[in-house]
Amino acid sequence: MSIKITEITSPGCSHCARVREFLKGKFKELHPDVEVEYIDVTTPQGMALVQKHMIFASPGILINGELFSTGGLDQDKFLKKIEEVKLSKQSL
Repeated sequence: MSIKITEITSPGCSHCARVREFLKGKFKELHPDVEVEYIDVTTPQGMALVQKHMIFASPGILINGELFSTGGLDQDKFLKKIEEVKLSKQSL
């Protein structure tokens, strides 16, 4: 069961910093098996993801390559979505 979270960040973005703090702290404690990567929006990879997913506010959050949110993160909705993804992967 593999779940990958991608945070597309912007330099100096306070929302991005809060999301990163959450992902490296509380989230990692609850879900140590979930891979998390951080991609700077100013890199070619970051720009491609912004264009592909039409991300207009930082951070952009992807779960397994699908856009979950932009411009911040509702932690409760995010944690619920991760549980749903884990359950769906277990039933496969």
